[in-house]
Amino acid sequence: MNKEALEQCTDSPMFAPDSWGLTDQERDLTTVARELGQCKIAGRAGRYDRDAEFPMENYRDMHAAGLLGICIPHADGGQGAPLKAYALAAAEIGRYCGSTALTWNMHVSSCLWSGALSDDLDMDDEVRDRHHRNRAVHYRRILDDGAIYAQPFSEGGAAAAGAVAFGTTASRTDGGWRVNGQKIFASLAGSADFYGALCTELKQEDDRPSRRNTLYLAIPADADGVSVTGDWDPLGMRGTVSRTLLFEDVFVPEGSELMPAGVYYQAASQWPHMFLTLTPTYLGLAQAAYDFTVRYLRGEVPGAAPVKRRMYPTKQLAVAQMRVMLEQTKSIWFQVMSEARRNPSKEQLLRAYVAQYSVMENANELAQLAIRTCGGQAMLKNLPLERIYRDSRCGSLMLPWTAELCLDKLGRGALYESGETDDP
Repeated sequence: MNKEALEQCTDSPMFAPDSWGLTDQERDLTTVARELGQCKIAGRAGRYDRDAEFPMENYRDMHAAGLLGICIPHADGGQGAPLKAYALAAAEIGRYCGSTALTWNMHVSSCLWSGALSDDLDMDDEVRDRHHRNRAVHYRRILDDGAIYAQPFSEGGAAAAGAVAFGTTASRTDGGWRVNGQKIFASLAGSADFYGALCTELKQEDDRPSRRNTLYLAIPADADGVSVTGDWDPLGMRGTVSRTLLFEDVFVPEGSELMPAGVYYQAASQWPHMFLTLTPTYLGLAQAAYDFTVRYLRGEVPGAAPVKRRMYPTKQLAVAQMRVMLEQTKSIWFQVMSEARRNPSKEQLLRAYVAQYSVMENANELAQLAIRTCGGQAMLKNLPLERIYRDSRCGSLMLPWTAELCLDKLGRGALYESGETDDP
């Protein structure tokens, strides 16, 4: 971006580096994300939403800015961002386009899970060495060619919530695996270069499928037997283009693993904060709803009449309520991201559920308050508020930690210690 363009990017950081004690890396990455978001991504968001079109231009810009490799380890040429640094940058992107931030999460998670998170798990030296060689191939595709990795997760059953084994299966064959199954709500379907699919490896035909045998395989989008089906015309997050992905006897070569066999199960059990990576998008939307309201009441929203409405006590009270909710949400989220680690304590895990629930529910509550406070004219489709509202409604529905599941985990976790039952 040139100097003149940067001068127009005047938004304050969501988390001021000095106030929140950010590291130099966190400050630098959030600055890049915020400037890119405000100066380029924001102006395209309405079109991607209206047309339900994948934000490919944004991905080209993120590649040029080094953000596609944000969680690729330094040793492999990336930014080496851990979970918290990535999450802070992703929240800034979410302020300007929910669909871009949400799909970016699917791409980045393939690097975070195979990178810093895997490095924190147990593997013998031979397995770890092979994993590092395998992941380096994927990382070079991203850094050199701007390759986009998706992360199709949901299948329409209980697998995405961690209750049963994934229905998508991988069977050993000469030189690799044969994959069969489907993923629904598969973000980036038809736009990604590789699909990082979670599959259940079938050890023997008569074996009962087990979550312990989960494989995380990068399946080329152009492989024989890969297809995308169904329409995509949802309420919100329209630019994610999350159509149904089918795998019909797809051959996936050896070396396509994003995690060694069995390591995903270890990660899901020992690193539960890995499932919080959806929250930055919605925290960004919460900030966007508040930002819009303040600007609208001050008469400073581009495309709206420059009429000030800030002098009315009812408007001031509403903004005060929004600020309280936003600060509470940001604070619990920041705390949880700061203490994310392997084998968290019970209290840390319960706090993670609180943060997930708070972000996903409060983002939409803030958007509702923004609509009520700003009034009908703010709902015009040439302004971003109605899109923010629709996008924010999707958060509490997203697996594996939906709002309902978070409440269930919180209630049980608060009342029962490990191994306790009510059996006589």
